[in-house]
Amino acid sequence: MAESAASGHSKSSPLKLYFGVWATLLVLTFVTYRVAYLELGPFNSVVALVIASIKATLVALFFMHVWHASEKLTKLVIVAALFFLLLLLGLTMADYATRTWS
Repeated sequence: MAESAASGHSKSSPLKLYFGVWATLLVLTFVTYRVAYLELGPFNSVVALVIASIKATLVALFFMHVWHASEKLTKLVIVAALFFLLLLLGLTMADYATRTWS
C-alpha cells in the first residue's frame, strides 16, 4: 500500500480491464491481418494506419497508465507529441505533394 502511495498511482486498473484491452488488441491484430488481403485500392494503407492508431491509443491509455494520469505534465507531453507528429506528417505530405512540380 505504501508503494502505490509513494509512486503517485492511487488508482489501479482491475485485472479484468487489462485482459479486456489485451483481447481487443488481439482482435484488432486479426482484423489487420484479414484486411490486408482485401482489395481496397489506395485505402489499404489508410485502414491499416487507422487500426494501428487505435491499438497504439489503447496501449498508451491503459498499459502506460495515461488514462488515470492526474498530472498535467503527462497530458502536456502527450499533446505536444501528437502536435509534432501531425506537424511532421503534414510537412512530409506537403513535400510529397509538390514533388511533381519540378
